[in-house]
Amino acid sequence: MTLHAGIVGLPNVGKSTLFNAITQAGAEAANYPFCTIDPNVGMVEVPDLRLQKLADMVHPKKIVPATVEFVDIAGLVKGASKGEGLGNKFLSHIREVDAIVHVVRCFEDPNVVHVEGSIDPKRDIETIDLELILADMESIERRSERTNKLLKMGDKKAGAEAELLNRLKDTFNQGKGARALTFSDEEREILKGFSLLTLKPIVYVANVREDGLATAEDNPYVQQVRAIAAAEGAEVVVVCAQIEAEIAELEAEEKEVFLQDLGLEESGLDQLIRVSFHLLGLMTFFTSGPMEVKAWTIYQGTKAPQAAGVIHTDFERGFIRAEVVSYEDFVENDGLNGARDKGLVRLEGKDYIMRNGDIVHFRFNV
Repeated sequence: MTLHAGIVGLPNVGKSTLFNAITQAGAEAANYPFCTIDPNVGMVEVPDLRLQKLADMVHPKKIVPATVEFVDIAGLVKGASKGEGLGNKFLSHIREVDAIVHVVRCFEDPNVVHVEGSIDPKRDIETIDLELILADMESIERRSERTNKLLKMGDKKAGAEAELLNRLKDTFNQGKGARALTFSDEEREILKGFSLLTLKPIVYVANVREDGLATAEDNPYVQQVRAIAAAEGAEVVVVCAQIEAEIAELEAEEKEVFLQDLGLEESGLDQLIRVSFHLLGLMTFFTSGPMEVKAWTIYQGTKAPQAAGVIHTDFERGFIRAEVVSYEDFVENDGLNGARDKGLVRLEGKDYIMRNGDIVHFRFNV
């Protein structure tokens, strides 16, 4: 599976610049609203030092990293849920992603216009949130009509759905999104059919000036974003989109030196991917052999047969068992044979819950 993240925000906050930087896809970035009409899509590799270490030991013909798909969704404006700007089209693009990356402008620059005429992260976030809430309210109203018809027909299952819909309506009317609520397992199953925008996990990206990374904690705009994120249990990544663009053009060794000069341990992209994985409860397992070493993305708590199904549906359908060794044991014992000699390679069955960094060979029969 591939993580799909949609980059959203008001016009001219740095969305397309950030997208260009992290995907090197050449999406158009210009100083006027609605530059991005159709969403640009770009794939970026998930940085994982473990993958290269495995490749150095196994010497495969090919190395295949996990990937994240970033979608640069055009700038929303006030009234988007009612079709203002190019709103409805943009909102439909957001429904298709796993997580929202909300870019918020946290810098002053008279040469870059702001659609509202001033810099105010709190206002900007509330503008986007309101449009997503209004869009969800419209969806819920349509769903309620269908549910009420089922209730009149005596459908017992419709009762739980109607109760949930009423909870959502009350929350939306208070100006809060679905993320503000907690749900039972039964409600979460019902919610899968709703495609709510305000239920999607969100990462706020505070975009600062080139000289603003070192002083980000003193930036009042960044502090506004952090306060909002803390209140709703969201994550914040502080980046400078312009610097990310420079980093994207560097080779690995040059990148490391560049980051050290800036006093940074990792790039904004690396932070964003790490935070997004954590937010969505994702992790990585590996397959390793002479043909290829490959990283696979799964949800935490995934059992072995379902992990096998990520590789191929036949693997899940005909699953017999999984031959598993941890990344640490693999490396510390010079590979699979050394780990096997130490009794560290395990045969696991259908109930085995995958662990981050597992190196697996699936046995199956179809």
